[in-house]
Amino acid sequence: MHRPLILVMAASFVLFGCGSEGAKTTAETEKKAAEQAVPEEMQDAAKALLGSEAQVLQFGDLARTGKQEVLVANVVPNTPKSVIAGTVVTRAVVAEKEEDGQWVELMRADEHLKNAKGFLGQTPLVAVTGWKLQYEQSSEKGLTIYFTPIKAGSNERTLPIAVAWNPATKRYQSMDLSYQHFLNEAPTLENPRSMLR
Repeated sequence: MHRPLILVMAASFVLFGCGSEGAKTTAETEKKAAEQAVPEEMQDAAKALLGSEAQVLQFGDLARTGKQEVLVANVVPNTPKSVIAGTVVTRAVVAEKEEDGQWVELMRADEHLKNAKGFLGQTPLVAVTGWKLQYEQSSEKGLTIYFTPIKAGSNERTLPIAVAWNPATKRYQSMDLSYQHFLNEAPTLENPRSMLR
């Protein structure tokens, strides 16, 4: 009668261990393995673009143009829980490697979403301090990044802004709410009401 109880106790000791050190070690090992999978060249590009705390989220032929690109971000270490999935970042950059070996920014997310032509369509007029970032890689369309602005202390649900490579203009642009059409950039951010005066 005591034998099954002893077996259950022994099994629980083996399964749960003496503490959470095993879980921490496993998480740390997985993080280090993921970092090692990123080529040093990409890690160096990330540091050059966003500083020593930058993380490489994706790399390769992201836009399906035949050129090497990298998606890097300053990730908030302890992402707060919310109803919106994704990683919280303060800044993110998509950069492309030129033939001379230099990395050139194609798109940036900091207080606003922008590319070389200006502010991306649907960019909030008010500066954003953080973004929930999600992305998907398609063999047909390439990389699509979804940015959801984080509003401190707000429970308001905000729709994500989709950003993808537009082969017609040869740059990353935001998309309309149906994710079917690309939107033009604005050279400056202005409240539309102020232009009607």
